[in-house]
Amino acid sequence: MVKPSPLDNRDTSNIAWTRYRRLMKGMTFVSFAAVLLALGWLRYTLGDQFSIHMVIATTAGVGLSVMLGAALMGLVFLSSGSGHDEAVEDPFENDPDMNHDR
Repeated sequence: MVKPSPLDNRDTSNIAWTRYRRLMKGMTFVSFAAVLLALGWLRYTLGDQFSIHMVIATTAGVGLSVMLGAALMGLVFLSSGSGHDEAVEDPFENDPDMNHDR
């Protein structure tokens, strides 16, 4: 029998997704700060060799990397914090070859 996920409940789901959106909004500011710090450091170390192409590449690379990491970790927190992880059925629960005591 499949256990129901707490995320199937509309109230629990709304709370979990509101927390996720709040996390992502906060991480947008962190990502923006990381981009500014990276651009400042590059400007300081490179001087005249600092070009618009480097600005675009640095902004995309640093900004998107921070946001991707935040999105994936946020989904892990959402899944764990809502109780969704506990609702997943373990297909190897009764398998004698699997060591569950690790």
